[in-house]
Amino acid sequence: MVKRIEVRVPVRVDLAGGWTDVQQYASEFGGEVVNFTIDKYIKCSMEIDDEGKKKVEYRSDVPTGSGLGTSGAMNVGLIATIAGKNKAPEDIAELAFKFEELLENKGGRQDQWASAKGGFNHLLFIGDEVEPLPFEPMRSSKNWLHKHFIILYSGIEHNSGALHEEVWKKYSNGDESVLEGLHRIRKAARMMANGLQQDRREIVVESLREVCKGVDMLDLRIHSPFHSKLKPLIDSKKIIAWKALGAGGGGSVGLLCAPNTKEIVIKELETYGWINIDWDYDELGIVIDEK
Repeated sequence: MVKRIEVRVPVRVDLAGGWTDVQQYASEFGGEVVNFTIDKYIKCSMEIDDEGKKKVEYRSDVPTGSGLGTSGAMNVGLIATIAGKNKAPEDIAELAFKFEELLENKGGRQDQWASAKGGFNHLLFIGDEVEPLPFEPMRSSKNWLHKHFIILYSGIEHNSGALHEEVWKKYSNGDESVLEGLHRIRKAARMMANGLQQDRREIVVESLREVCKGVDMLDLRIHSPFHSKLKPLIDSKKIIAWKALGAGGGGSVGLLCAPNTKEIVIKELETYGWINIDWDYDELGIVIDEK
């Protein structure tokens, strides 16, 4: 009789602190990230027949390379199908990260931890250790963010591995701009956590703007594919803050819109072929169903 295991894993939105979760920086200074998961999923299933042969299949609600941590979520799903319900989400996240390390993954740990745990996360990265901090945004903050924060997939292909390799090469060579940019991004994570927990919306806006400034110090190519399309909407104050999601250089952007401008922004950017990803919050993280 065939045994079937089905796993559903959410993808994440990195609000602030991304890049500082990578081991090179985390080992020297400690990284800090704020992210949350959305109701777009990687669905992984594994069938095991009577002879012990395994067949694994994946489905994704969003394009791979979207900047939403799909590869991390996919590997969390793979580990979860193997481990079943015998591992804690944190253990599954670490096993998924170690698996990606074997494949010479250049990224950090936030994607795996977000997908495994679900909900809002405020995470510290100290070397190989991850410390989840108590974090509960106010309901009014979450409602405001959901109402005004949009995710658009540009359709522009990106290579996150190549961007990571270039940034960390400059970091290893002592590039002061990269180091200062990473410090700026890390500080923005604490701002973001404080802003969401206190419903201080001006702090959330300032955090996103600080992230953008820090990211530009790492490598201008992270944001350059989006600038020409977004500049008129930023200049007209329809977009009040934004960031590339994930490693950038393509994929998706997160845009915080001014009141009553969300539909205008979406309509304008859809004329370039960008796709609005309608989203809601995920609070569950990994869901495993064994049949």
